[in-house]
Amino acid sequence: MASITSSLSSLLFLATSSLLLHGSSHVTKAQTYPPLVQGLSWDFYESSCPSLEYAIRNHLRQVFNDSIAVAAGLLRLHFHDCFVQGCDGSVLLEGSASGPSEQDAPPNLSLQPAAFKTINDLRGIIESQCGRVVSCADITALAARDAVYLSGGPYYDVPLGRRDGLSFATRNQTLANIPSPRLNTSGLLTSFATKNLNAADLVALSGGHTIGIGHCPSFTNRLYPTQDPALDETFANNLYEICPASNSTNATVLDIRSPNNFDNNYFVDLLNRQGLFTSDQDLYTDSRTREIVTSFAVDQNLFFEKFIYAITKMGQLSVLTGTEGEIRANCSVTNSDSLFLPRSVEKEEIGLAKW
Repeated sequence: MASITSSLSSLLFLATSSLLLHGSSHVTKAQTYPPLVQGLSWDFYESSCPSLEYAIRNHLRQVFNDSIAVAAGLLRLHFHDCFVQGCDGSVLLEGSASGPSEQDAPPNLSLQPAAFKTINDLRGIIESQCGRVVSCADITALAARDAVYLSGGPYYDVPLGRRDGLSFATRNQTLANIPSPRLNTSGLLTSFATKNLNAADLVALSGGHTIGIGHCPSFTNRLYPTQDPALDETFANNLYEICPASNSTNATVLDIRSPNNFDNNYFVDLLNRQGLFTSDQDLYTDSRTREIVTSFAVDQNLFFEKFIYAITKMGQLSVLTGTEGEIRANCSVTNSDSLFLPRSVEKEEIGLAKW
């Protein structure tokens, strides 16, 4: 704790500067959120499904009471959906006659089955109340918001009006678009730039790792064959216990200070060299993102503000609107395709590698 106290004290001026720069909390929506893309609006379902947001939040309260871990799963689902051919619900689709789906590509093999089930359960609840008017892509975006909010994070409005895609991306497309946890900051900045997301967006969205878990294959490159010098020694010893071999498949929390709370402790971890993935810790090592990490570590409100902006920006990537796409009756299959590949066959075809 001595090292973090020293770091925070010496850099406290950054928090003061942030407050001066960002001013009062009484800001307009135009100041808080990025511009909306054409076809999305803040009140899209106001007439067609006025109970939408209440229904989602009410159900998720029950889900999280049983397992708060699902919150991280829902947030991650939204990220993985938007980064591959846009926020169109394509990650929700299971394999069909056309082949394995995005779910079967290595970056998505560790997505939570409970998260997929929760989205489909919400699909049924909403349709029973409003009919088939709300897309699975919009349900996923709202579920991610409530995952943040019900875990202690900020509440933010979600622009709505997305339509569901008619196809999923290929394995190679998925691999090319979802950044690996083994990437350094240079690789991350390049990946995010292809989505028109900048360094501040990258660091803010990485803050989503304040909840959830990571599996050994995603970070054992920092332990074997040699230990990453950026790792705190005590933290590294704990990781060796969790992953006693390079091929271990265990998991551990992403944020050791408050793993179930959406807060800024993820950034405090980074200041203490206790980030789990290379893609986490290198944000503090790299001079291009170091000050952003520090400012979020000392000012949680600033992190929340930038997270809201970044996730709203990300949530509008290549959306389908108007008459594009469809509104699925079942989030895991397109309306025109009722064929499913057996899961065991799909996994035999692409392997069981973890990301």
